[in-house]
Amino acid sequence: MSISLRLLAFTLVPLILFTGTTLADDFTQKDQDRWQKEYMSVVEKGRALWVSPKLGTNGVSCAQCHPNGANTHPETYPKFQQQLGRVIPLRDMINWCILNPLEGEELNPYDPRMVAMEAYLAHERKGVPMAPGKH
Repeated sequence: MSISLRLLAFTLVPLILFTGTTLADDFTQKDQDRWQKEYMSVVEKGRALWVSPKLGTNGVSCAQCHPNGANTHPETYPKFQQQLGRVIPLRDMINWCILNPLEGEELNPYDPRMVAMEAYLAHERKGVPMAPGKH
C-alpha cells in the first residue's frame, strides 16, 4: 500500500469511527423485523411456561399467583428480596418461586426456559420505567 493510501486510511477510519457515521448500528428493517420475531417467539415460550404447571410437581403454575406476570415487577430488579435475605436478580426470585410454591427444581440462570420467563415478564411490563431496588 502506498504512503498516500495509508495516510488516507489512517485519516478516514478514525474520522468515520468517531463522527457517528459508522454503519455498526445501522440495521435494516428486515434485520429488526427478524429480531423482533425471534424475541416474540421467546416471549411466547415464556408465557407458555408461566401458565403451565410443568415447572413444579404439585400442579401449581406461576400464573396462579401472578396472572399475566402481575406483581412481579421485573423493572425493580436487582433488589433486596426478603425471602432470600439479599439483593438478587429477577431470575433468583423466579427460582425461589419454582422451588417453593411450585415445589419444582431450580433452573440454571442460562436455561432457555429461564430466559423465556424473564423475557415474558419484561414484555408484560414494557414501557414501565426501570427502577432497580424499588419496592
